[in-house]
Amino acid sequence: MELQNRSKRSQLRTLWIGAATVALVATFFFQGAVRAQVTFASSASSRGDIADVTYARDVAPIIQQNCTICHQQGGIGPMELVDYDDVRRYARRIKAYVADRVMPPYYYDNDIGIQELKHDWRLSDEDINTIVAWVDQGTPLGDPDNLPVQTEVLDANDWSLMLDFGQPDLVVPSTPIDVPASGLDMWHRPFVPVGNTEERCIKALQVKPQGSAKAVVHHANSTFRLLQEDGSFNQAGRATEYAMGKLGEILPDGVCRRIPADAWVAWDIHMFPGGLGKAAPNAVLPDNIVELGIWLHPEDYEYEYSQNLTLYGLREGELLMAPHGTTMTQGFHSFDHPVRIDSFQPHGHLRLRSASLEIFYPKTRRTEVISMISNWSATWHQSHLYEDDVAPLVPAGAVMVLKQWYDNTDGNPHNPDPDQWVSGGSRTADEMSHAWIAVTHLDEEGYQRLIEERKNKKEGRIISDSN
Repeated sequence: MELQNRSKRSQLRTLWIGAATVALVATFFFQGAVRAQVTFASSASSRGDIADVTYARDVAPIIQQNCTICHQQGGIGPMELVDYDDVRRYARRIKAYVADRVMPPYYYDNDIGIQELKHDWRLSDEDINTIVAWVDQGTPLGDPDNLPVQTEVLDANDWSLMLDFGQPDLVVPSTPIDVPASGLDMWHRPFVPVGNTEERCIKALQVKPQGSAKAVVHHANSTFRLLQEDGSFNQAGRATEYAMGKLGEILPDGVCRRIPADAWVAWDIHMFPGGLGKAAPNAVLPDNIVELGIWLHPEDYEYEYSQNLTLYGLREGELLMAPHGTTMTQGFHSFDHPVRIDSFQPHGHLRLRSASLEIFYPKTRRTEVISMISNWSATWHQSHLYEDDVAPLVPAGAVMVLKQWYDNTDGNPHNPDPDQWVSGGSRTADEMSHAWIAVTHLDEEGYQRLIEERKNKKEGRIISDSN
């Protein structure tokens, strides 16, 4: 069962990766992997703390579940990692990348803030130490009879969330648009009817660029609109946001993000074709389409509170960088009622390096760090989904503190040109400063009930552990 679950997580992880990798190479001129500080894994394994590690028994399941689907013939990875000979050939490189937590790519600090995240594809310390020990021990094959059976690989064009929810209940495509293989930023803002006749609660959402659109779509925002008798549209809530590398959004149980009856989707799609150049087979990439997949709760779904996704800006600090300069921005947001923070996704472009979410409690003057991303990447906009039991519960009056740090120097491996002035703006060459945060809006009774439930569960665990 555990192998099946890990395989499912691996397939989910890879489909997520597939949506961003072409853009990683063609759009952002990625200059090399961000090298995080080496974890304890390397030093531990070199001491020989792990003995008798073999590829067949120990390493092959890790590679198969986390690497092979991208690193195979026709895959998005730069080399094949299908069998023992493939993996042994690149063993030293694999060791370095997993020990430094560069691969699989998931930008979230491992020792700061909440660590319990849904759909978290970071390798465990055990897996990292196993790979490093295997390389240090000379990459032995072991008994071939221990090799795992190769799992089925899903199509990278499929919906990633179908592994959890099946096919979407609603699919809303943008209108097609031709995009030049080389050029400047462009925007596409069509209005498309959803086709629903009644109001429903959303279970999950995913935005998926089709085909060549994966190489040019920087972001795609989607909001619900209602058509008025005079032909105008009224805004009726946000659907979701997409940026390169983002899987989607999964809403917690017991909340509702509404899709109104007879809704339209207003698309705001930012495309950045520059950089494709000779990699593009034609001068124009035709009929680029972005799809919004919506999974719905049953009609009789019961819920207590509403949830929404909001752009929270960082306005304190000047978003202007001189050549070879750095800067920082901050944002402060509070509520007149209790809330639960369900997810956190920083947003920036090529100079954003780090981001954090904190909560300041005025009554105690205490600040709590919720999440930290020290080595952020514009090509992997993960929406960090907190597990239900640890999602931050924020009392009325407490302050969300958002911080982002920017680096326009040649020390930033993502920076295409440190000699340029960089200001705030919507172009890829500009910078942005905000975070997308999903919030469940509570009342005082619900807030106190959740606090008590967590307290009781924690006490129960303590009692159980002591026995």
